[in-house]
Amino acid sequence: MPVASDHYLLNFCPTGAVHGKAASVHIPIDVDEIVADCDMALKAGAQMLHIHGRDEAGEQSSDPAIVGRIIERIRRLPGGEHAVVCATTTGRANGDPAARAAVLGLVGQAKPDMASLTLSSLNFMQGPSVNAPKTIEYLAAQMKEAGIRPELEVFDLGMANMVHVLIKKGLIEPPYYINVLLGNIATAQAHVHHFSALLASLPDDSVVCVGGLGRFQGNAHRLGLMFAHGVRVGLEDSLRLPADDGEWVLATNQQLIAAVAAQAQLMGLRPMDRVSARQCVLG
Repeated sequence: MPVASDHYLLNFCPTGAVHGKAASVHIPIDVDEIVADCDMALKAGAQMLHIHGRDEAGEQSSDPAIVGRIIERIRRLPGGEHAVVCATTTGRANGDPAARAAVLGLVGQAKPDMASLTLSSLNFMQGPSVNAPKTIEYLAAQMKEAGIRPELEVFDLGMANMVHVLIKKGLIEPPYYINVLLGNIATAQAHVHHFSALLASLPDDSVVCVGGLGRFQGNAHRLGLMFAHGVRVGLEDSLRLPADDGEWVLATNQQLIAAVAAQAQLMGLRPMDRVSARQCVLG
């Protein structure tokens, strides 16, 4: 797993499946807000966009019409034609595998390049995310058939092992793009020992970005910039940033990306160009 010398990947996750405006007014909910934040991220150098759709009530939606509309509009943004766009297949709002796979049927300018694939069940603070082995294999097979590459989400060593299981079953092919997500209450923490064990457990030909949940985002990003290929950042993972007085304040997506850019600049790193990033991630 080669580590980039002076460039990094930036995977932007503007909104997730759980929090809404009641948690932070800065969370983009409707299509216009999500596309506007993606436009901002592209201008800041992001090469990857991780998309969740929301319905009219602001709830997580796997409706391909909503997700497809977001992706089509992203493709028309400056830089959007080369961005790697990932549609979520999260089961936190709807656990039905067929509903989760519905976005894999999108075509044309609405078709995602990638789709998320969480590699086991796990507990979040808000409740469980259930991903049975048969569901994981079903989603992986559907992605392979559709020509959509999986964005593999790894929270702990068991999920790292699942990457190897899917390889042996012929369900995924290199390069293996992996988000390592640290700091969740019931999985690996944003600690160098946890992270090094995860990295050592991943296959060759892995491309790794690192995200951190909540207050652990900064530590996770440092690990990603130092030892992996880049970071995952956005209000899906963390709603706050530390202020000068030591308190934590609600952040915008733009502020979260700026914090990553500041860390990267101190390390002499700059965002990878999007054409190279597509080749790196999609093969």
